[in-house]
Amino acid sequence: MRETLIQNKENAIAFYEMAYNGNPQKAVELYVGEMYIQHNPLVGDGTQPFIDYFNKMAREYPGKSIEFVRAVAEDNLVALHTHQIWPGNDQYVTMDFFRFDDNGKIVEHWDAIQQIPATSANNNSMY
Repeated sequence: MRETLIQNKENAIAFYEMAYNGNPQKAVELYVGEMYIQHNPLVGDGTQPFIDYFNKMAREYPGKSIEFVRAVAEDNLVALHTHQIWPGNDQYVTMDFFRFDDNGKIVEHWDAIQQIPATSANNNSMY
């Protein structure tokens, strides 16, 4: 079980990084199962809407970067906490959740994104 959790974390990171950095088609081929359920309201269900969305993002926002701050795995779920820097130094914190099938393939995704504000009511970072 521990090996599966480690592998799922590694696969979630590799999937996200590959898609984010401009190769969503390959990410889908390597890491996604037969179905792909999407909960982000900006992206349609299935693999092709996912591919189209990330190809569009790569064209419209070249030079963006991502850092994986933490990954947590439990049962068939992996949560990723990231720091993204977009053109113009817009910075975002994201939290993504991936559900894996019994074959170790991603079949469902949820996410939340928040722009990192210039000021905060507390002295805590978002990480």
